Amino acid sequence: MKRLLLLALLGLAVVSLAGAVGLPDRASAQEPDPATDSLTVSGVGTVKAVPDEAQMTFGVETRRQTAQAAASANADAMQKVIAALRQAGAREIATQWVSIYPFTGEDGSVQGYVASNSVSAVSDVDDAPALIDAATAAGANQVSGPGLSSSKAEALCRQALAKSVDAARVKADVLAKAAGRSLGEITSIVESGAQAPGPLYDRAEAAASSTPIVPGEQEISATVSVTFSLR
Repeated sequence: MKRLLLLALLGLAVVSLAGAVGLPDRASAQEPDPATDSLTVSGVGTVKAVPDEAQMTFGVETRRQTAQAAASANADAMQKVIAALRQAGAREIATQWVSIYPFTGEDGSVQGYVASNSVSAVSDVDDAPALIDAATAAGANQVSGPGLSSSKAEALCRQALAKSVDAARVKADVLAKAAGRSLGEITSIVESGAQAPGPLYDRAEAAASSTPIVPGEQEISATVSVTFSLR
């Protein structure tokens, strides 16, 4: 009886010792999958184009002794300017502002009233000088612009975006090879936006004849952030 009890105690000691040193655990033996390596880079794409549209503003300022007289004279003058613009081929003619306000002398007394009216108009760049000449000949004494832009701005922005992704891939490929890796698939793309240069506005002289306009070349750029998986 004592012998059986001794054997049982020895068995319990063996089990206790095994627990202390730690037996292989199936759950811990399975290593987790490593996280997928990735590389994130930015890319910039640019597209150059010559503007083919011009937006200008034409105004008439009239001074008279009374507000009613100033408004009436200004309206007549502006009608002539608008008619001249239409005849010269202007499109998208739209009123920008109408204002009437008093002007004073040195003593602060009201000397009369000023009426102003301004319209914007769009034309092809080649037709812009004719619009300026026609408007000023019809009585416009305020001319500003042109704001030069491209009629294909949206298509150019899409081209710039496509080039920005290509530029990001070239950059990422260089970095991956330097690290002894190769590029996998694109896992995400974040657009930072496409930007077209703001139009340059130059003040045109009202008395100018056959005003020269040189559109030059504009650059549209786009920036994206692209993440690639690595092999």
